[in-house]
Amino acid sequence: MTTQHGHDPVLLAAVLQLLDPQPDDTVLDCTVGRGGHALALAARLGPGGTLLALDVDPENLQYARARLEAPPGAPAPARRFFHANFAEAPDVLAQAGGVKAHVLLADLGVATSQLFDPHYGLSFADEGPLDMRLDPRLTQTAADLLAKLPERALADMLFHNADERLSFKIARKIVQTRAVHPIHNTIELGQLIRSVVGPKKFGQIDPATRTFQALRMAVNSEMENLTALLDAIPDMVAPGARVAVISFHSGEDRLVKNAMRQWAAAGFCTLATKKPVVPEAAELQENPRSRSAKLRAVRWKI
Repeated sequence: MTTQHGHDPVLLAAVLQLLDPQPDDTVLDCTVGRGGHALALAARLGPGGTLLALDVDPENLQYARARLEAPPGAPAPARRFFHANFAEAPDVLAQAGGVKAHVLLADLGVATSQLFDPHYGLSFADEGPLDMRLDPRLTQTAADLLAKLPERALADMLFHNADERLSFKIARKIVQTRAVHPIHNTIELGQLIRSVVGPKKFGQIDPATRTFQALRMAVNSEMENLTALLDAIPDMVAPGARVAVISFHSGEDRLVKNAMRQWAAAGFCTLATKKPVVPEAAELQENPRSRSAKLRAVRWKI
């Protein structure tokens, strides 16, 4: 683990500036994770404010709940926590009494704590099961996908989710291997990919990175859930609301950019970021995992 809380909130200063939480606001943190962004946002809310925090991972949700407990006697906003995917955000607002959000944040990244915990099976650096489910309510694992997807579907998944140039060669190797024996764990899958792509070269990411990313996204239906969230946002926010989304790869950023431009063209909002905000050198040095983060934000019209 590289940080005290298992994850550093990326672009925190920009998030606070663009979302500008006010004392009586309702803040909807769609991906509370380890609570870093939520803690900073909640600090701007007075006792009349409300923080609604949701996450698909009950372990991270429990951690964030404990971290966001206010000291006894301290003036603090109301805080409610929900085990939910951000695609379920409209249901969360309904459970909270049909409120509208004044501030909405969605950080689409995976927590460092999840990457370093072998039971998730997200990392090729440690041996673990090929699970990759961030939400235990899901039934299909990465091993299930590798065992049953046709070769063409595997290749399409690798290319569309992770821009893997050698998607067809990797998919063919997976199909050939599973015909002999199941692909059991993360180490075996990483070695299989390197046998196709070649070993890691100095200064480059591990050749297995893109395949693991693509599988995680498929298992957790990340692009489909992001689309559902973006479609729902216009009905979830109050007049004057501020909305920000932090993405980590081109497919996510494209969806966010297009949605925000469509909202602006329809007259719902103004773009608070004409170009995405990215980490500066100091943050990159402190937290290299932030290197692919892109923050886009809009301000809803009153």
